[in-house]
Amino acid sequence: MEPPVLAFALWIFAFLSVPAAGYPNGKVREACSSMMPYHGHSPQPSPEHTISVNETKFRPGDHIKVSLSGPVFKGFFIQARNAENLTGAAVGSFMLAEERISQLLTCGLVKNSAVSHTSKSKKTNVEAYWVAPTDAPEHVQFLATVVEKYKIFWVKIPGPIVSQPNAPPLTTPTSITPDTLPTSQPVFRLTTSFNASSCGITKFCIRNPPKCDPGAAYCFFLSFKQNNHLVLIEMSGPSEGYIAFALSHDQWMGDDDAYLCINEDHRINIKTAYLSGRTPPVLDSENGLEDISWRVADGLLQCSFRRNLHLPAYKGRFNLDANYYIFLADGEASEGGLIHKHHRQPLITNGMYNFTDSPKDVGGSRSPLLLKFHASLMFVAWMTTVSIGVIVARFFKPVWPHSLFGKEIWFQVHRMLMLTTVLLTSIAFVLPFIYRGGWSEWAGFHPYLGCTVMALAIFQPLMAGFRPPPHAPRRQVFNWVHWSTGTTARILAVVTMFLGMDLPALNLPDPWDTYTMIGFVAWHVSIDILLEIHSYCLIRKVEVIDEDRIQILQSLTSAEAEASCYLVKKSTYCEILSNTVIVKCVFYLTGSYI
Repeated sequence: MEPPVLAFALWIFAFLSVPAAGYPNGKVREACSSMMPYHGHSPQPSPEHTISVNETKFRPGDHIKVSLSGPVFKGFFIQARNAENLTGAAVGSFMLAEERISQLLTCGLVKNSAVSHTSKSKKTNVEAYWVAPTDAPEHVQFLATVVEKYKIFWVKIPGPIVSQPNAPPLTTPTSITPDTLPTSQPVFRLTTSFNASSCGITKFCIRNPPKCDPGAAYCFFLSFKQNNHLVLIEMSGPSEGYIAFALSHDQWMGDDDAYLCINEDHRINIKTAYLSGRTPPVLDSENGLEDISWRVADGLLQCSFRRNLHLPAYKGRFNLDANYYIFLADGEASEGGLIHKHHRQPLITNGMYNFTDSPKDVGGSRSPLLLKFHASLMFVAWMTTVSIGVIVARFFKPVWPHSLFGKEIWFQVHRMLMLTTVLLTSIAFVLPFIYRGGWSEWAGFHPYLGCTVMALAIFQPLMAGFRPPPHAPRRQVFNWVHWSTGTTARILAVVTMFLGMDLPALNLPDPWDTYTMIGFVAWHVSIDILLEIHSYCLIRKVEVIDEDRIQILQSLTSAEAEASCYLVKKSTYCEILSNTVIVKCVFYLTGSYI
Protein backbone atom coordinates (compact mmCIF):
# COMPACT_ATOMS: atom_id res chain seq x y z
CA MET A 1 0.00 0.00 0.00
CA GLU A 2 1.38 3.39 -0.97
CA PRO A 3 2.14 5.88 1.84
CA PRO A 4 -0.62 8.41 0.94
CA VAL A 5 -3.18 5.64 0.78
CA LEU A 6 -1.94 4.18 4.07
CA ALA A 7 -2.11 7.57 5.76
CA PHE A 8 -5.63 8.11 4.48
CA ALA A 9 -6.71 4.68 5.76
CA LEU A 10 -5.24 5.38 9.19
CA TRP A 11 -7.02 8.73 9.28
CA ILE A 12 -10.33 7.04 8.44
CA PHE A 13 -9.74 4.42 11.16
CA ALA A 14 -8.95 7.07 13.76
CA PHE A 15 -12.01 9.06 12.77
CA LEU A 16 -14.28 6.04 13.04
CA SER A 17 -12.74 5.10 16.39
CA VAL A 18 -14.08 8.29 17.98
CA PRO A 19 -17.46 7.37 19.47
CA ALA A 20 -20.56 9.13 18.33
CA ALA A 21 -22.15 10.58 21.40
CA GLY A 22 -25.44 11.69 19.91
CA TYR A 23 -28.72 11.26 21.78
CA PRO A 24 -31.56 10.82 19.29
CA ASN A 25 -33.85 9.78 22.18
CA GLY A 26 -33.29 13.11 23.96
CA LYS A 27 -32.07 11.59 27.26
CA VAL A 28 -29.28 14.12 27.67
CA ARG A 29 -29.05 14.43 31.43
CA GLU A 30 -25.24 14.62 31.34
CA ALA A 31 -25.70 17.96 29.54
CA CYS A 32 -27.77 19.44 32.36
CA SER A 33 -25.11 21.88 33.48
CA SER A 34 -23.18 22.74 30.33
CA MET A 35 -26.11 22.22 27.92
CA MET A 36 -23.41 21.03 25.54
CA PRO A 37 -24.03 18.04 23.20
CA TYR A 38 -21.14 15.57 23.38
CA HIS A 39 -20.68 15.51 19.62
CA GLY A 40 -16.95 16.14 19.56
CA HIS A 41 -17.43 19.46 17.72
CA SER A 42 -17.63 23.12 18.66
CA PRO A 43 -20.97 24.98 18.73
CA GLN A 44 -22.02 27.52 16.10
CA PRO A 45 -21.42 31.17 17.04
CA SER A 46 -24.60 32.94 15.83
CA PRO A 47 -27.99 31.57 16.91
CA GLU A 48 -30.69 31.23 14.26
CA HIS A 49 -33.49 30.21 16.64
CA THR A 50 -35.46 32.28 19.10
CA ILE A 51 -37.20 31.73 22.44
CA SER A 52 -40.44 33.56 23.27
CA VAL A 53 -42.76 33.69 26.29
CA ASN A 54 -46.36 34.80 26.78
CA GLU A 55 -45.67 36.68 30.04
CA THR A 56 -42.85 38.81 31.36
CA LYS A 57 -43.96 38.87 35.01
CA PHE A 58 -44.59 35.89 37.27
CA ARG A 59 -45.49 34.89 40.78
CA PRO A 60 -44.67 31.54 42.46
CA GLY A 61 -46.94 28.87 40.98
CA ASP A 62 -47.64 30.74 37.72
CA HIS A 63 -47.47 28.92 34.37
CA ILE A 64 -45.58 30.66 31.56
CA LYS A 65 -45.73 29.38 27.98
CA VAL A 66 -42.26 29.01 26.46
CA SER A 67 -41.83 28.59 22.68
CA LEU A 68 -38.70 27.68 20.69
CA SER A 69 -38.85 28.32 16.95
CA GLY A 70 -36.63 28.79 13.91
CA PRO A 71 -35.21 26.86 10.94
CA VAL A 72 -35.65 23.09 10.87
CA PHE A 73 -33.92 21.35 13.78
CA LYS A 74 -33.86 17.81 15.22
CA GLY A 75 -32.82 18.16 18.84
CA PHE A 76 -33.36 20.73 21.58
CA PHE A 77 -32.81 21.27 25.28
CA ILE A 78 -34.59 24.04 27.26
CA GLN A 79 -33.94 25.24 30.81
CA ALA A 80 -34.72 28.21 33.03
CA ARG A 81 -31.96 29.71 35.18
CA ASN A 82 -31.29 32.58 37.51
CA ALA A 83 -30.68 35.54 35.19
CA GLU A 84 -27.98 36.81 37.55
CA ASN A 85 -26.17 33.44 37.61
CA LEU A 86 -26.58 31.60 34.33
CA THR A 87 -23.96 29.01 35.33
CA GLY A 88 -26.05 27.92 38.29
CA ALA A 89 -28.64 25.17 38.62
CA ALA A 90 -31.93 24.95 36.78
CA VAL A 91 -34.85 26.91 38.23
CA GLY A 92 -38.43 25.67 38.41
CA SER A 93 -40.08 22.85 36.48
CA PHE A 94 -41.82 22.34 33.17
CA MET A 95 -45.07 20.84 31.90
CA LEU A 96 -45.37 19.40 28.42
CA ALA A 97 -47.52 20.91 25.70
CA GLU A 98 -46.72 18.27 23.06
CA GLU A 99 -45.81 14.86 24.54
CA ARG A 100 -45.20 13.38 21.10
CA ILE A 101 -42.11 15.49 20.37
CA SER A 102 -40.93 16.57 23.83
CA GLN A 103 -40.18 15.01 27.21
CA LEU A 104 -39.27 16.13 30.73
CA LEU A 105 -35.85 15.54 32.31
CA THR A 106 -34.59 15.86 35.86
CA CYS A 107 -31.41 17.86 36.29
CA GLY A 108 -29.71 17.60 39.67
CA LEU A 109 -32.29 17.54 42.43
CA VAL A 110 -34.94 19.52 40.51
CA LYS A 111 -37.55 17.22 38.99
CA ASN A 112 -38.81 18.05 35.46
CA SER A 113 -36.42 20.99 35.29
CA ALA A 114 -35.63 20.61 31.59
CA VAL A 115 -37.37 19.78 28.30
CA SER A 116 -35.79 17.87 25.42
CA HIS A 117 -36.75 16.03 22.22
CA THR A 118 -38.04 12.47 22.04
CA SER A 119 -36.69 11.67 18.56
CA LYS A 120 -34.63 13.18 15.73
CA SER A 121 -37.71 14.05 13.70
CA LYS A 122 -37.62 17.46 12.05
CA LYS A 123 -39.19 20.38 13.94
CA THR A 124 -39.60 24.10 13.50
CA ASN A 125 -41.45 24.95 16.72
CA VAL A 126 -41.82 23.41 20.18
CA GLU A 127 -43.73 24.61 23.23
CA ALA A 128 -43.75 23.89 26.97
CA TYR A 129 -45.07 25.50 30.16
CA TRP A 130 -42.69 26.67 32.86
CA VAL A 131 -43.98 26.47 36.46
CA ALA A 132 -42.48 29.10 38.76
CA PRO A 133 -41.22 27.61 42.07
CA THR A 134 -41.87 29.11 45.50
CA ASP A 135 -38.16 29.91 45.95
CA ALA A 136 -37.69 31.44 42.48
CA PRO A 137 -35.11 34.21 42.08
CA GLU A 138 -36.28 37.69 41.19
CA HIS A 139 -35.21 37.36 37.54
CA VAL A 140 -35.29 34.16 35.45
CA GLN A 141 -33.90 33.70 31.94
CA PHE A 142 -34.70 30.87 29.54
CA LEU A 143 -31.87 29.13 27.66
CA ALA A 144 -31.96 26.60 24.84
CA THR A 145 -29.60 24.33 22.96
CA VAL A 146 -30.64 23.48 19.39
CA VAL A 147 -29.19 20.70 17.20
CA GLU A 148 -29.71 21.00 13.46
CA LYS A 149 -27.26 18.24 12.48
CA TYR A 150 -24.65 16.22 14.31
CA LYS A 151 -21.95 18.82 13.59
CA ILE A 152 -24.21 21.88 13.59
CA PHE A 153 -25.66 22.99 16.91
CA TRP A 154 -26.05 26.08 19.09
CA VAL A 155 -25.53 26.07 22.87
CA LYS A 156 -27.27 28.20 25.51
CA ILE A 157 -29.23 30.38 23.13
CA PRO A 158 -30.36 33.27 25.37
CA GLY A 159 -34.09 33.80 25.72
CA PRO A 160 -36.28 36.44 27.35
CA ILE A 161 -36.00 37.34 31.04
CA VAL A 162 -39.09 37.16 33.24
CA SER A 163 -39.22 38.86 36.64
CA GLN A 164 -41.30 38.84 39.78
CA PRO A 165 -43.51 41.89 40.48
CA ASN A 166 -41.75 44.75 42.24
CA ALA A 167 -38.36 43.14 41.58
CA PRO A 168 -35.53 45.68 41.20
CA PRO A 169 -34.18 46.12 37.68
CA LEU A 170 -31.57 43.65 36.53
CA THR A 171 -28.57 45.96 36.72
CA THR A 172 -25.90 43.47 35.66
CA PRO A 173 -27.46 41.09 33.19
CA THR A 174 -25.37 38.09 32.36
CA SER A 175 -24.75 37.70 28.66
CA ILE A 176 -23.50 34.67 26.84
CA THR A 177 -20.99 35.27 24.08
CA PRO A 178 -19.33 32.77 21.80
CA ASP A 179 -16.09 33.25 23.74
CA THR A 180 -17.69 32.00 26.96
CA LEU A 181 -19.49 29.02 25.47
CA PRO A 182 -18.34 25.63 26.80
CA THR A 183 -16.32 23.34 24.62
CA SER A 184 -17.00 19.67 24.17
CA GLN A 185 -14.74 17.24 26.03
CA PRO A 186 -13.28 14.77 23.52
CA VAL A 187 -13.95 11.11 24.24
CA PHE A 188 -11.86 8.33 22.73
CA ARG A 189 -12.03 4.56 22.42
CA LEU A 190 -9.39 2.34 23.99
CA THR A 191 -7.84 -0.07 21.53
CA THR A 192 -6.33 -2.60 23.94
CA SER A 193 -6.85 -3.92 27.46
CA PHE A 194 -5.05 -2.37 30.41
CA ASN A 195 -1.60 -3.63 31.40
CA ALA A 196 -0.79 -4.75 34.94
CA SER A 197 2.96 -5.13 34.44
CA SER A 198 3.61 -1.77 36.15
CA CYS A 199 1.49 -2.59 39.21
CA GLY A 200 3.54 -2.04 42.36
CA ILE A 201 6.28 -0.36 40.31
CA THR A 202 4.80 2.82 38.85
CA LYS A 203 1.09 2.13 39.44
CA PHE A 204 -1.03 1.64 42.54
CA CYS A 205 -3.28 -1.30 41.63
CA ILE A 206 -6.24 -3.11 43.13
CA ARG A 207 -7.05 -6.49 41.61
CA ASN A 208 -9.69 -9.10 42.34
CA PRO A 209 -8.82 -11.95 42.28
CA PRO A 210 -5.29 -11.00 43.38
CA LYS A 211 -2.68 -10.82 40.62
CA CYS A 212 -5.30 -11.35 37.89
CA ASP A 213 -4.79 -10.12 34.33
CA PRO A 214 -6.96 -7.04 33.51
CA GLY A 215 -7.77 -8.63 30.16
CA ALA A 216 -9.25 -11.75 31.76
CA ALA A 217 -13.02 -12.09 31.71
CA TYR A 218 -13.19 -12.52 35.51
CA CYS A 219 -10.79 -9.78 36.62
CA PHE A 220 -11.77 -6.54 38.36
CA PHE A 221 -8.98 -4.00 37.98
CA LEU A 222 -8.37 -0.46 39.26
CA SER A 223 -5.13 1.49 38.96
CA PHE A 224 -3.82 4.96 39.82
CA LYS A 225 -0.73 6.57 38.34
CA GLN A 226 0.34 10.08 39.32
CA ASN A 227 1.99 12.45 36.88
CA ASN A 228 2.67 15.82 38.52
CA HIS A 229 -0.72 17.27 39.49
CA LEU A 230 -2.74 14.77 37.43
CA VAL A 231 -3.67 11.16 38.25
CA LEU A 232 -4.42 8.64 35.51
CA ILE A 233 -7.16 6.25 36.63
CA GLU A 234 -7.91 2.97 34.84
CA MET A 235 -10.85 0.73 35.73
CA SER A 236 -12.16 -2.48 34.18
CA GLY A 237 -14.31 -5.45 35.06
CA PRO A 238 -16.84 -7.98 33.76
CA SER A 239 -20.13 -6.08 33.73
CA GLU A 240 -22.93 -5.31 31.30
CA GLY A 241 -24.25 -2.41 33.38
CA TYR A 242 -21.66 -0.38 35.26
CA ILE A 243 -18.47 -0.56 37.25
CA ALA A 244 -17.56 2.02 39.86
CA PHE A 245 -15.09 2.86 42.56
CA ALA A 246 -15.41 5.15 45.54
CA LEU A 247 -13.08 6.81 48.02
CA SER A 248 -14.29 6.57 51.61
CA HIS A 249 -13.13 7.56 55.08
CA ASP A 250 -14.58 4.33 56.52
CA GLN A 251 -15.84 0.93 55.41
CA TRP A 252 -19.48 2.03 55.12
CA MET A 253 -21.35 3.42 52.17
CA GLY A 254 -22.05 7.12 52.68
CA ASP A 255 -20.07 10.37 52.51
CA ASP A 256 -18.03 8.96 49.61
CA ASP A 257 -16.54 10.29 46.37
CA ALA A 258 -17.65 7.93 43.58
CA TYR A 259 -16.67 7.47 39.93
CA LEU A 260 -18.86 5.39 37.60
CA CYS A 261 -18.46 3.94 34.13
CA ILE A 262 -21.99 3.28 32.88
CA ASN A 263 -22.74 1.18 29.81
CA GLU A 264 -25.65 2.67 27.89
CA ASP A 265 -26.36 1.05 24.53
CA HIS A 266 -22.69 -0.01 24.18
CA ARG A 267 -21.51 3.51 24.83
CA ILE A 268 -19.77 4.34 28.11
CA ASN A 269 -20.65 7.42 30.12
CA ILE A 270 -18.09 8.27 32.79
CA LYS A 271 -19.75 10.11 35.64
CA THR A 272 -18.96 11.27 39.16
CA ALA A 273 -21.29 11.28 42.15
CA TYR A 274 -21.31 12.02 45.83
CA LEU A 275 -22.76 9.20 47.92
CA SER A 276 -24.71 10.63 50.82
CA GLY A 277 -25.89 7.27 52.18
CA ARG A 278 -27.28 3.90 51.14
CA THR A 279 -29.39 5.53 48.44
CA PRO A 280 -28.95 5.75 44.65
CA PRO A 281 -26.22 8.27 43.82
CA VAL A 282 -27.10 11.59 42.25
CA LEU A 283 -24.85 11.89 39.21
CA ASP A 284 -23.01 15.17 38.71
CA SER A 285 -23.65 17.11 35.52
CA GLU A 286 -20.00 18.29 35.47
CA ASN A 287 -17.09 16.35 36.88
CA GLY A 288 -13.74 17.91 35.99
CA LEU A 289 -12.40 14.73 34.38
CA GLU A 290 -10.02 14.83 31.42
CA ASP A 291 -8.72 12.51 28.68
CA ILE A 292 -11.76 10.23 28.87
CA SER A 293 -11.45 6.89 27.07
CA TRP A 294 -13.44 3.68 27.12
CA ARG A 295 -13.85 0.25 25.59
CA VAL A 296 -16.42 -2.56 25.66
CA ALA A 297 -15.08 -5.90 24.44
CA ASP A 298 -15.09 -9.59 25.38
CA GLY A 299 -17.55 -9.01 28.21
CA LEU A 300 -15.30 -6.41 29.84
CA LEU A 301 -16.20 -2.80 30.51
CA GLN A 302 -13.09 -0.57 30.55
CA CYS A 303 -12.66 3.15 31.07
CA SER A 304 -9.86 5.55 31.90
CA PHE A 305 -9.58 9.25 32.68
CA ARG A 306 -7.34 11.81 34.35
CA ARG A 307 -8.18 13.93 37.37
CA ASN A 308 -6.43 16.72 39.20
CA LEU A 309 -5.21 15.98 42.70
CA HIS A 310 -7.41 18.80 43.97
CA LEU A 311 -10.74 19.97 42.55
CA PRO A 312 -11.97 22.65 44.97
CA ALA A 313 -14.47 23.98 42.44
CA TYR A 314 -16.36 20.67 42.35
CA LYS A 315 -18.41 19.84 45.42
CA GLY A 316 -17.99 16.29 46.66
CA ARG A 317 -14.63 15.63 45.01
CA PHE A 318 -12.03 14.48 47.53
CA ASN A 319 -8.34 15.39 47.38
CA LEU A 320 -6.48 12.42 45.96
CA ASP A 321 -3.36 12.83 48.11
CA ALA A 322 -4.97 11.47 51.29
CA ASN A 323 -5.72 8.09 52.88
CA TYR A 324 -8.95 6.34 51.92
CA TYR A 325 -10.65 3.00 51.91
CA ILE A 326 -11.28 2.13 48.27
CA PHE A 327 -14.50 0.46 47.13
CA LEU A 328 -14.89 -1.36 43.80
CA ALA A 329 -18.43 -2.32 42.75
CA ASP A 330 -20.43 -3.45 39.75
CA GLY A 331 -24.13 -3.75 38.92
CA GLU A 332 -26.85 -3.36 36.36
CA ALA A 333 -27.92 -0.23 34.48
CA SER A 334 -31.20 0.37 32.68
CA GLU A 335 -32.23 2.63 29.81
CA GLY A 336 -31.24 6.21 30.28
CA GLY A 337 -28.16 5.34 32.31
CA LEU A 338 -30.13 4.65 35.50
CA ILE A 339 -27.99 2.46 37.73
CA HIS A 340 -29.28 -0.15 40.16
CA LYS A 341 -27.93 -1.38 43.47
CA HIS A 342 -24.90 -3.63 43.11
CA HIS A 343 -26.04 -7.24 43.38
CA ARG A 344 -23.12 -8.28 45.56
CA GLN A 345 -20.91 -6.81 48.25
CA PRO A 346 -18.38 -4.29 46.85
CA LEU A 347 -14.71 -5.13 47.04
CA ILE A 348 -13.22 -3.10 49.92
CA THR A 349 -9.53 -2.69 50.60
CA ASN A 350 -8.36 -4.14 53.90
CA GLY A 351 -6.86 -0.81 54.97
CA MET A 352 -6.65 2.86 54.11
CA TYR A 353 -4.25 3.82 51.33
CA ASN A 354 -2.81 6.97 49.84
CA PHE A 355 -2.28 5.84 46.26
CA THR A 356 -0.13 8.88 45.48
CA ASP A 357 2.50 7.93 48.10
CA SER A 358 4.09 4.78 46.74
CA PRO A 359 2.99 2.19 44.15
CA LYS A 360 1.44 -0.99 45.55
CA ASP A 361 -0.39 -4.02 44.21
CA VAL A 362 -3.13 -4.84 46.71
CA GLY A 363 -6.34 -6.78 46.90
CA GLY A 364 -9.39 -6.58 49.08
CA SER A 365 -12.34 -8.52 50.34
CA ARG A 366 -15.99 -8.68 49.41
CA SER A 367 -16.77 -10.33 52.74
CA PRO A 368 -15.52 -8.72 55.98
CA LEU A 369 -13.57 -11.03 58.27
CA LEU A 370 -15.85 -10.39 61.27
CA LEU A 371 -18.90 -11.50 59.31
CA LYS A 372 -17.07 -14.63 58.16
CA PHE A 373 -16.36 -15.50 61.79
CA HIS A 374 -19.99 -14.74 62.67
CA ALA A 375 -21.30 -17.15 60.03
CA SER A 376 -18.76 -19.86 60.87
CA LEU A 377 -19.46 -19.80 64.60
CA MET A 378 -23.21 -19.87 64.07
CA PHE A 379 -22.88 -22.81 61.69
CA VAL A 380 -20.72 -24.81 64.14
CA ALA A 381 -23.08 -24.01 67.01
CA TRP A 382 -26.41 -24.83 65.36
CA MET A 383 -25.44 -27.48 62.84
CA THR A 384 -22.89 -29.38 64.96
CA THR A 385 -22.78 -28.97 68.74
CA VAL A 386 -26.51 -28.52 69.33
CA SER A 387 -27.42 -31.41 67.02
CA ILE A 388 -24.98 -33.80 68.68
CA GLY A 389 -26.16 -32.64 72.12
CA VAL A 390 -29.79 -33.40 71.26
CA ILE A 391 -28.89 -36.84 69.88
CA VAL A 392 -26.93 -37.71 73.03
CA ALA A 393 -29.83 -36.72 75.32
CA ARG A 394 -32.40 -38.50 73.20
CA PHE A 395 -30.70 -41.80 72.37
CA PHE A 396 -27.66 -42.38 74.61
CA LYS A 397 -29.23 -42.62 78.07
CA PRO A 398 -29.21 -46.45 78.18
CA VAL A 399 -25.78 -46.58 76.50
CA TRP A 400 -24.00 -44.24 78.96
CA PRO A 401 -25.80 -44.83 82.27
CA HIS A 402 -22.66 -44.72 84.41
CA SER A 403 -21.72 -41.66 86.46
CA LEU A 404 -18.99 -39.07 85.82
CA PHE A 405 -18.39 -36.39 88.47
CA GLY A 406 -21.67 -37.25 90.16
CA LYS A 407 -23.84 -37.24 87.02
CA GLU A 408 -24.55 -39.73 84.23
CA ILE A 409 -22.06 -39.58 81.38
CA TRP A 410 -24.76 -38.82 78.79
CA PHE A 411 -25.93 -35.84 80.84
CA GLN A 412 -22.42 -34.44 81.24
CA VAL A 413 -21.78 -34.69 77.50
CA HIS A 414 -25.18 -33.14 76.71
CA ARG A 415 -24.63 -30.26 79.10
CA MET A 416 -21.12 -29.56 77.79
CA LEU A 417 -22.32 -29.45 74.17
CA MET A 418 -25.26 -27.19 74.95
CA LEU A 419 -23.15 -24.74 76.96
CA THR A 420 -20.68 -24.71 74.06
CA THR A 421 -23.58 -23.83 71.76
CA VAL A 422 -24.59 -20.92 73.99
CA LEU A 423 -20.97 -19.68 74.18
CA LEU A 424 -20.41 -19.85 70.40
CA THR A 425 -23.77 -18.19 69.73
CA SER A 426 -23.00 -15.36 72.17
CA ILE A 427 -19.61 -14.66 70.58
CA ALA A 428 -21.04 -14.80 67.05
CA PHE A 429 -23.98 -12.60 68.09
CA VAL A 430 -21.84 -9.57 69.00
CA LEU A 431 -19.57 -9.68 65.92
CA PRO A 432 -22.02 -8.02 63.46
CA PHE A 433 -22.68 -5.24 65.98
CA ILE A 434 -18.93 -4.65 66.28
CA TYR A 435 -18.60 -4.61 62.48
CA ARG A 436 -21.59 -2.33 61.85
CA GLY A 437 -21.18 -0.22 64.97
CA GLY A 438 -24.86 -0.76 65.77
CA TRP A 439 -28.05 -2.18 64.31
CA SER A 440 -28.29 -2.91 60.57
CA GLU A 441 -31.49 -1.80 58.88
CA TRP A 442 -30.55 -3.42 55.57
CA ALA A 443 -30.38 -7.09 56.54
CA GLY A 444 -34.10 -7.89 56.38
CA PHE A 445 -35.51 -10.35 58.94
CA HIS A 446 -32.13 -11.95 59.62
CA PRO A 447 -31.12 -9.79 62.63
CA TYR A 448 -34.60 -10.01 64.19
CA LEU A 449 -34.66 -13.80 64.03
CA GLY A 450 -31.05 -13.87 65.22
CA CYS A 451 -31.98 -11.93 68.35
CA THR A 452 -34.85 -14.36 68.99
CA VAL A 453 -32.50 -17.35 68.68
CA MET A 454 -30.02 -15.69 71.04
CA ALA A 455 -32.76 -15.13 73.64
CA LEU A 456 -33.94 -18.75 73.42
CA ALA A 457 -30.36 -20.01 73.64
CA ILE A 458 -29.84 -18.14 76.90
CA PHE A 459 -33.26 -19.13 78.26
CA GLN A 460 -32.59 -22.86 77.85
CA PRO A 461 -29.71 -23.26 80.35
CA LEU A 462 -31.39 -20.86 82.79
CA MET A 463 -34.53 -22.99 82.71
CA ALA A 464 -32.46 -26.18 83.05
CA GLY A 465 -30.97 -24.83 86.26
CA PHE A 466 -34.43 -24.91 87.88
CA ARG A 467 -35.58 -28.33 86.64
CA PRO A 468 -37.59 -30.35 89.20
CA PRO A 469 -36.38 -33.76 90.52
CA PRO A 470 -37.01 -36.79 88.26
CA HIS A 471 -40.18 -37.95 90.05
CA ALA A 472 -41.61 -34.52 90.90
CA PRO A 473 -45.14 -33.78 89.60
CA ARG A 474 -43.90 -30.81 87.55
CA ARG A 475 -41.07 -32.74 85.87
CA GLN A 476 -43.28 -33.73 82.92
CA VAL A 477 -44.20 -30.07 82.34
CA PHE A 478 -40.52 -29.08 82.48
CA ASN A 479 -39.60 -31.78 79.98
CA TRP A 480 -42.16 -30.53 77.47
CA VAL A 481 -41.20 -26.85 77.87
CA HIS A 482 -37.49 -27.68 77.67
CA TRP A 483 -38.01 -29.75 74.52
CA SER A 484 -40.30 -27.24 72.78
CA THR A 485 -38.00 -24.28 73.53
CA GLY A 486 -34.96 -26.11 72.21
CA THR A 487 -36.78 -27.33 69.09
CA THR A 488 -38.09 -23.82 68.35
CA ALA A 489 -34.59 -22.40 68.72
CA ARG A 490 -33.16 -25.01 66.33
CA ILE A 491 -35.82 -24.37 63.68
CA LEU A 492 -35.44 -20.58 63.91
CA ALA A 493 -31.65 -20.90 63.78
CA VAL A 494 -31.84 -22.86 60.54
CA VAL A 495 -34.27 -20.33 59.01
CA THR A 496 -32.02 -17.47 60.13
CA MET A 497 -28.98 -19.10 58.53
CA PHE A 498 -30.83 -19.55 55.24
CA LEU A 499 -31.76 -15.86 55.26
CA GLY A 500 -28.22 -14.84 56.20
CA MET A 501 -26.66 -16.76 53.32
CA ASP A 502 -28.41 -14.47 50.82
CA LEU A 503 -26.91 -11.31 52.32
CA PRO A 504 -24.28 -9.83 49.99
CA ALA A 505 -21.81 -9.24 52.83
CA LEU A 506 -21.00 -12.97 53.02
CA ASN A 507 -20.41 -13.26 49.27
CA LEU A 508 -21.26 -16.97 49.24
CA PRO A 509 -21.40 -18.86 45.92
CA ASP A 510 -25.06 -18.87 44.96
CA PRO A 511 -26.87 -21.28 44.61
CA TRP A 512 -24.36 -23.81 45.93
CA ASP A 513 -24.47 -22.30 49.41
CA THR A 514 -28.20 -23.04 49.59
CA TYR A 515 -27.75 -26.57 48.24
CA THR A 516 -25.01 -27.27 50.79
CA MET A 517 -27.14 -25.99 53.65
CA ILE A 518 -30.10 -28.09 52.50
CA GLY A 519 -27.77 -31.11 52.45
CA PHE A 520 -26.68 -30.52 56.05
CA VAL A 521 -30.26 -30.11 57.25
CA ALA A 522 -31.38 -33.23 55.35
CA TRP A 523 -28.47 -35.21 56.82
CA HIS A 524 -29.38 -34.22 60.40
CA VAL A 525 -33.06 -34.98 59.87
CA SER A 526 -32.19 -38.35 58.33
CA ILE A 527 -29.96 -39.26 61.28
CA ASP A 528 -32.74 -38.36 63.72
CA ILE A 529 -35.25 -40.47 61.80
CA LEU A 530 -32.90 -43.47 61.59
CA LEU A 531 -32.13 -43.30 65.31
CA GLU A 532 -35.84 -43.05 66.10
CA ILE A 533 -36.52 -46.15 63.98
CA HIS A 534 -33.64 -47.99 65.64
CA SER A 535 -34.92 -47.04 69.11
CA TYR A 536 -38.43 -48.17 68.24
CA CYS A 537 -37.12 -51.53 67.00
CA LEU A 538 -35.20 -52.09 70.25
CA ILE A 539 -38.20 -51.20 72.41
CA ARG A 540 -40.41 -53.47 70.32
CA LYS A 541 -37.91 -56.31 70.72
CA VAL A 542 -37.93 -55.89 74.50
CA GLU A 543 -41.71 -55.83 74.56
CA VAL A 544 -41.82 -59.14 72.65
CA ILE A 545 -39.36 -60.71 75.12
CA ASP A 546 -41.41 -59.47 78.08
CA GLU A 547 -44.59 -60.91 76.58
CA ASP A 548 -42.86 -64.29 76.18
CA ARG A 549 -41.70 -64.24 79.81
CA ILE A 550 -45.16 -63.42 81.08
CA GLN A 551 -46.59 -66.35 79.15
CA ILE A 552 -43.95 -68.65 80.68
CA LEU A 553 -44.55 -67.36 84.18
CA GLN A 554 -48.31 -67.71 83.82
CA SER A 555 -47.81 -71.44 83.31
CA LEU A 556 -45.94 -71.82 86.62
CA THR A 557 -47.49 -72.57 90.02
CA SER A 558 -46.90 -70.29 92.93
CA ALA A 559 -44.34 -72.65 94.44
CA GLU A 560 -42.42 -72.87 91.14
CA ALA A 561 -42.42 -69.09 90.81
CA GLU A 562 -41.09 -68.74 94.35
CA ALA A 563 -38.36 -71.23 93.57
CA SER A 564 -37.44 -69.34 90.37
CA CYS A 565 -37.19 -66.11 92.24
CA TYR A 566 -35.12 -67.73 94.97
CA LEU A 567 -32.58 -68.86 92.37
CA VAL A 568 -31.87 -65.36 91.08
CA LYS A 569 -32.14 -63.64 94.49
CA LYS A 570 -30.30 -60.26 94.38
CA SER A 571 -30.62 -59.85 90.63
CA THR A 572 -34.36 -60.60 90.64
CA TYR A 573 -37.45 -58.79 91.72
CA CYS A 574 -40.61 -60.89 92.06
CA GLU A 575 -44.18 -59.94 92.71
CA ILE A 576 -46.58 -62.81 93.60
CA LEU A 577 -50.19 -61.86 93.32
CA SER A 578 -52.10 -63.24 96.37
CA ASN A 579 -55.32 -64.01 94.56
CA THR A 580 -53.84 -65.70 91.50
CA VAL A 581 -50.98 -67.95 90.53
CA ILE A 582 -49.67 -65.34 88.05
CA VAL A 583 -46.15 -64.37 88.99
CA LYS A 584 -44.34 -61.45 87.31
CA CYS A 585 -40.54 -61.62 87.42
CA VAL A 586 -38.26 -59.11 85.81
CA PHE A 587 -34.72 -60.33 85.44
CA TYR A 588 -31.80 -57.90 85.23
CA LEU A 589 -28.41 -59.41 84.69
CA THR A 590 -25.32 -57.39 83.70
CA GLY A 591 -27.43 -54.43 82.78
CA SER A 592 -29.54 -56.14 80.10
CA TYR A 593 -32.71 -58.17 79.79
CA ILE A 594 -32.62 -61.97 79.63
